[in-house]
Amino acid sequence: MDLCLTLLLICFCSQGETGNSNTTQPQTASTTEAPVITMTSQPPATTSMPIGASSSEEDSGGCLPVSRSPYSREIIAAAIQKLGVQLLQNLETTPEQPNIIISPLSISLGLSQLALGAVNETKELLMHYLHENTFPCYHQSLHSILMQLKNSDLHIATRIFLRFNPKEAFVTESQRFYRSEPEILESLEQINTWVESATKGKIADFLSALPPNLLLMLVNAVHFKGEWKARFDPRFTSRGVFHLDEQHMVDVEVMEDAKHPLSFFIDHELEAQVAGFPFLKSMSFLVVMPMSVETNVSSLAAKINVSDLYNRLPKDRAVQVKVPKFKLEYTQELKDVFTKLGLGEIFSNPNLAEISDGPMLVSSVMHKSSMEITEDGAEAAATTTVVISRASNPVFHLSHPFFFALIHDVTKVPVFMGVINNPNPGAPVLQKGEFGSKDKVGFPIDKNDGASFGGPPK
Repeated sequence: MDLCLTLLLICFCSQGETGNSNTTQPQTASTTEAPVITMTSQPPATTSMPIGASSSEEDSGGCLPVSRSPYSREIIAAAIQKLGVQLLQNLETTPEQPNIIISPLSISLGLSQLALGAVNETKELLMHYLHENTFPCYHQSLHSILMQLKNSDLHIATRIFLRFNPKEAFVTESQRFYRSEPEILESLEQINTWVESATKGKIADFLSALPPNLLLMLVNAVHFKGEWKARFDPRFTSRGVFHLDEQHMVDVEVMEDAKHPLSFFIDHELEAQVAGFPFLKSMSFLVVMPMSVETNVSSLAAKINVSDLYNRLPKDRAVQVKVPKFKLEYTQELKDVFTKLGLGEIFSNPNLAEISDGPMLVSSVMHKSSMEITEDGAEAAATTTVVISRASNPVFHLSHPFFFALIHDVTKVPVFMGVINNPNPGAPVLQKGEFGSKDKVGFPIDKNDGASFGGPPK
């Protein structure tokens, strides 16, 4: 399974800013044009997040022990989840993009690095959306969490691409907390090559052109590739259906296991089934699927507490499991949704004096992600599929829209989360009853497949 998400921040030039002999000189902005920063969010990375030292100011304030405490971990994990849920609630799906897949970790990381360069009202605004201004040791604590995340098949990379000389303190703090190394920006290919390398080839040709008046770009990439603890046998992958609602469905490939070790329960308050699929290294795929196919999953996400659900997962037991295979991409400009959430100031009149004394603004927050779920990298090849079920085993079948969170087992940080409404967007949507009575190899299709536990309502 490969998950890719990257956050890219692009800053644009300020009036009269000059670089040194080793740096490309900035363009001079007119008196009517404000220089700009672009935040762009993109997929995953290949270099692991480094160990950075805390600032002397924070260390003198006692942040080192605080940052390593379970309390700080809980606060930041909850803040990252809250930001992710706010985005899920406010991002709209389209026929071209029926699913939403984001990395709240990647987006929070981009905003956090931007906050290092902000002062006064702008800094307060960013910190409010990052942790509600309740935590004085935020950067040190986030750094501590990043240190824990790196041992879980998760790789994080950051970079500052420059066309001017920002203040030394901003670069130093970016390196200390987020290991974001500065690099003189010379070409579009330079950025796209870095992103492709950081995402292990998952995202190529990320940018088609460099924006005008570019000053700097803050880029981060998050990459995860993990193996299920209990793999699916590709021989049992077969054709099935995913219910979009009571009347519509799409054809999908379904991975099956007649006796899969699964931890799951029914949350009666959410009126949903909750299941956890663990990976080999300290990560889990948490799924929340409403009992009713008509429930709006994005709205349900507002009621979900990821860490609470994770902590309530019982001991696993043998379950007949069916999970759709999918390979999906998601691209979204986040400027409008952030403005809707109250962060409009960073796009219009931010105070980024810790980066430069010249006027700057954030021009764009672009987010791009991809996600693929398979039997664990193996190709599924079968001419005949035999579904083995046991009457004594309940069935967990992801057969209609669901919420997911890829969560770190120790910190409970939701690295990825999203809403899957249609795992096969390219397939034609069929009316209920239109799905053929036989599949390609002549086996009858049970339209109520999985109805005993998690299938569509009868």
